Amino acid sequence: MDKKILSAAGFLGMTAIVLGAFGAHALKKVLDAEALATFETGVKYQMYHALFLLFVAVNSALSHKMKQWIYRLTLLGVLLFSGSIYLLATKSLSGMELKFVGPLTPVGGFCLISAWGVLMVHFLKKKA
Repeated sequence: MDKKILSAAGFLGMTAIVLGAFGAHALKKVLDAEALATFETGVKYQMYHALFLLFVAVNSALSHKMKQWIYRLTLLGVLLFSGSIYLLATKSLSGMELKFVGPLTPVGGFCLISAWGVLMVHFLKKKA
């Protein structure tokens, strides 16, 4: 499980850097400032959660079951939250109407909050 979490953290971190560079260089020329800032928000949250997964993977105080829950919630959260933000920020480039994507952002945010909540509850229940 730790290898899977570490691999996911590496992938999320790597793609956050690639997307951040893409936004700073290629998208800067074609998006307005608001859309670019929105795109950067998706990149930031993706990177924060790559680092979060690194912490989860190397934390020996977490059980396999806790790591599994946090891993799944975080991956789903990043996919829905950051993924929907990327699509919404760049919708002017695709020319597609993406009304179905908007509701995915808060669902992804809830998954990310839940992953942190699972971590918090685990440590609050843990005896000193």
